[in-house]
Amino acid sequence: MHSQKEIAAWVMGRIPDDWFTEPPEVQVDREEIQVIGRLPQPTLPEGSDEEDRATADRSRIQSWREETRRARMAIARQAEAVLGRTISWGARCGEESAMFTTLSVPVMTRLRMRERQVLDTLIEAGVARSRSEALAWCVKLVADNEEEWLRELREALQRVREVRRQGPEGR
Repeated sequence: MHSQKEIAAWVMGRIPDDWFTEPPEVQVDREEIQVIGRLPQPTLPEGSDEEDRATADRSRIQSWREETRRARMAIARQAEAVLGRTISWGARCGEESAMFTTLSVPVMTRLRMRERQVLDTLIEAGVARSRSEALAWCVKLVADNEEEWLRELREALQRVREVRRQGPEGR
């Protein structure tokens, strides 16, 4: 089993130095590795407005996606063989961002009536088209609003993993 730190280092070692303006963000879970890098913004003529900037930035992301497709696919195949996970790629340019080929992983869950009613209300209100989509919306809402708490929880879990590794062998 590879740690998140080892996976991030492996990915960083595979990415060409000239792809991004800064080290990419590498996020890892049980099934997927997300790699999101920042691209240099295109130079625009004087007098360009915010809409021009957004269009140019989106175009830069699309161009990078097309130009690096073969190399990204090769890295992703290697990651599946070595790390047992799929890589999803994304890019940021200025205020624009895009993710390519992200996974949507099924998750089995058991919900009580009250919880199902919450999901059904979201569907009836047009917030979601299905219980699955409504549940994903709820998870995103919690992640967006409880980011600090989730960050602290992840740090605590990382510390638990470190202590386990330092413990006696065979456990």
